[in-house]
Amino acid sequence: MAHAQRGVSGIAGSAGVSTSEALKPPAAVHGPPESQEPCGTFGPDETTGATSTAASRGEARRLPRGGVLWALVDCNNFYASCERLFRPDLKGRPVVVLSNNDGCVIARSAEAKALGVPMGAPEFKVRDMLRAHDVAVFSSNYALYGDLSQRVMRTLATVVPRVEVYSIDEAFIPLPAALAADPVAVGRTLRQRVAQWVGIPVSVGVGPTRTLAKLANRLSKQDSAYGNVFDLTPETVDMDRVLASVDVGDVWGVGRRSAEMLRGRGILTARALRDADPLWVRQRMTVTGWRTQQELRGMPCLTDDDLPVPRRSIRSSRSFGQMVRTLEPLREAVATFTARAVAKARAEGLVASCIEVHIRTPRHTERPRYDETTTITLPCPTADTGLCIRHALTGLERIFREGYLYAKAGVTLFGLEPAAGRQGSLLDLLDGSHEHKARRERLMAALDAVNLRHGRGSIRHGAEGDPGAAWHMSQKYRSPRYTTAWEELPEVLCR
Repeated sequence: MAHAQRGVSGIAGSAGVSTSEALKPPAAVHGPPESQEPCGTFGPDETTGATSTAASRGEARRLPRGGVLWALVDCNNFYASCERLFRPDLKGRPVVVLSNNDGCVIARSAEAKALGVPMGAPEFKVRDMLRAHDVAVFSSNYALYGDLSQRVMRTLATVVPRVEVYSIDEAFIPLPAALAADPVAVGRTLRQRVAQWVGIPVSVGVGPTRTLAKLANRLSKQDSAYGNVFDLTPETVDMDRVLASVDVGDVWGVGRRSAEMLRGRGILTARALRDADPLWVRQRMTVTGWRTQQELRGMPCLTDDDLPVPRRSIRSSRSFGQMVRTLEPLREAVATFTARAVAKARAEGLVASCIEVHIRTPRHTERPRYDETTTITLPCPTADTGLCIRHALTGLERIFREGYLYAKAGVTLFGLEPAAGRQGSLLDLLDGSHEHKARRERLMAALDAVNLRHGRGSIRHGAEGDPGAAWHMSQKYRSPRYTTAWEELPEVLCR
């Protein structure tokens, strides 16, 4: 993932197994990528030329309940990899990415991690360290990261029949029987395809459940011999030994407090959690912890309902590059954030019923502080940017107070529902509102199409003001938006 990942701990509980011993794989399954010919694109009814241990013995791979194995594809050091994509000169050089307004370190390349650059450290505290080691520093470039993420997900979909996007840099992939016959070959094809078509390195973990696939992905990065593909199934590894090598805090779904509680009870490893009394686990960790335990046992318990749910709100918020005192720059900021949030809603086929506007002064200051929010109910659910901006600015004027230095503003859309399923009004047919709304919807579609093709903000509402205004987020180290802005396309010099 883009955030820091903890390495696999050497804690082995009562089994006394070291990580390196537990992860020794059969050569036919986890050998280097060069040891096998790359396989092609797999469809739902095609076989893969299986070379795994079970397949080589002529055995059918046992599939868990549900009839699929799970693969988790994770982009390696995603933000840093995006920055390197158009900068080959950065190969081997440490890279870090900073948060909004260049505040804290939120992503590090492998080289930066090796230097000991702390995750989440304020930039000013590690500035001397970054300079001393010639670390390349970048501001967050979310337009670039989001576009490359979509390209990665679309590329995965050319290899497998189904992709479940989990986050900006992760996707779960169900592998039915034909693909599960040789999941390592599938994983290597996924890696090769994404590397060739997009240029982003990925790791692939395979397991009987989503939780084990997540763990397998972590293990795939522990030894270069695996080629960033790890098959964590009973047919290929000693599950007891592997799980005994994993710290209980490294199990997906076990939070920091739960990990501390489990360690206090002597449950130090993933194996110990798997083998604990299910009733006790359910009592102490609720049904969520019990599901995690069952998943460690190879029994799928996470359904689509347990994964990210459809949006209940959409938020657009930023701290200002410079604090503002007057109403006009606040109006521009609120209009800009409203336009971004409503554009996201349209992209997901949603309309909103309510808008929440929030403004505040700095939290840590001796100056007078002010923090206020207001909610505006829209006349009818809509994804019309102009209408939403008008109501959001009305809400802003309601809560604005003179005499303060404002540091942040935000807009949140609530009451989201599918645009296609919203209930209309007979009155719209009588007064001509229906035709007006249809024209506005076509206008919004045209605006989205232009901004998608030429870059966000190519066409914007006048209320959003100057895109170079001082209140905009500080991004001193931002790289060009190579893939989403025509004026920032990479240049190639031929001599």
